[in-house]
Amino acid sequence: MGRTIQRVNFTAIQQASKQKRVAAYARVSNGKETMLHSLSAQVSYYSSLIQKTPGWDYAGVYADEAISGTKNTRGEFQRMLADCRAGKIDMIFTKSISRFARNTVTTLQAIRELRLIGVDVYFEEQNIHTLGEEGEFILTLLAAYAEEEARSASENQRWRIQKQFQQGRPTSIDMFGFRFENGRLEIIPEEAALLRRAAEMYLDGASQDDLAAMFREAGAVGRHGAAISGYGILALLCNEKIVGNLLLQKTHCIDPISKIHKTNHGEWPQYFVEGSHEGILDKETYERVLAERARRVKTLNMEDRDCSRKHRPFSSRIICGKCGKHFFQRTWETKKRGTRAVWVCKTHHRKSSVCEIEAIPEPLLEKLAAEAMGRRSFEAEYFRQKIREIQVPENGKVIFIFTDGHTVEKCHSFEWPKEGRSGVCRQ
Repeated sequence: MGRTIQRVNFTAIQQASKQKRVAAYARVSNGKETMLHSLSAQVSYYSSLIQKTPGWDYAGVYADEAISGTKNTRGEFQRMLADCRAGKIDMIFTKSISRFARNTVTTLQAIRELRLIGVDVYFEEQNIHTLGEEGEFILTLLAAYAEEEARSASENQRWRIQKQFQQGRPTSIDMFGFRFENGRLEIIPEEAALLRRAAEMYLDGASQDDLAAMFREAGAVGRHGAAISGYGILALLCNEKIVGNLLLQKTHCIDPISKIHKTNHGEWPQYFVEGSHEGILDKETYERVLAERARRVKTLNMEDRDCSRKHRPFSSRIICGKCGKHFFQRTWETKKRGTRAVWVCKTHHRKSSVCEIEAIPEPLLEKLAAEAMGRRSFEAEYFRQKIREIQVPENGKVIFIFTDGHTVEKCHSFEWPKEGRSGVCRQ
């Protein structure tokens, strides 16, 4: 059978090519009625435009409501990019660069990715196709301008908020126990009752865990649906809003693009408004809660200091008689005996083959020191006054050198069990 070769008209191939799949992207930055109407008009306009243009197939309109162009979490925008990656879209129509994104980085990353997969983006206001030769260069300049525009808008917003704070008016507050209505805080009775109960429990000696358990039993959750921790409940009880006062501008925005907020440590002025709304706690109860929290913090700090002092007497006082290095404290964890505080020679800890002097359990050191000083039990302060140095010349022997120069030698028969030697030595 012979071959047949036929001449083909290239124009016919072009005419038989597939339709261009075109989508549109629209966005408004707040949820006001007029802006949503604008969004609806954009959707209607682009839907009609795409469907009546010859050679175009309608691939849908992606629209984000009440989302800033500086955010990367726009759901419809991300869905549109995913459809582009899946090969469902050939071209995207959008009103302007500022509607597409006000962040230069976000804009260029998206456009460059779309260019690589052959998807064109057309900005109607600027009359730019990103697949054009000068598209990305012009786009970079315009995107930088759009970012500066967003920065300027943020500065205007900051100025407006600052003016509100100066007048003692908050912008918005989201706190358990209150709802923010018409620029004022209003009490939510059920939540307020829980906070009053928590204050009573705390003043009666309840712990933060007790407060959290009480909230869990009542089924109370935070504004984002998560359980409130005991620390969070105590923070609510110590917040000035709970007695009807306001401290405005506790945080400030350091970057309009990333929207990062940091605690205000004096970089911006703060404004205290007394009696701005009805309080949940009376002032006397509030002051007692603050005093109780301060007392517990002080007690905890003293306990921590006492705990550390318990180990300080031996610090820099125990010297290895073999290598001359000081002993230092470590925690020895074993499977059978649990966690034990021990004092170990630095050389032995790093390389036991060089120094065979083994670690000594802290309780044993305290017992030997008490016997050497003629005391019934170990007293850290008395030890510091009487003992200048402890030498460990060999395993099973400890020499206490007193401040007046005399020495007392104590022997012991403690040996580390095999399972103890395989324990983990930690700081």
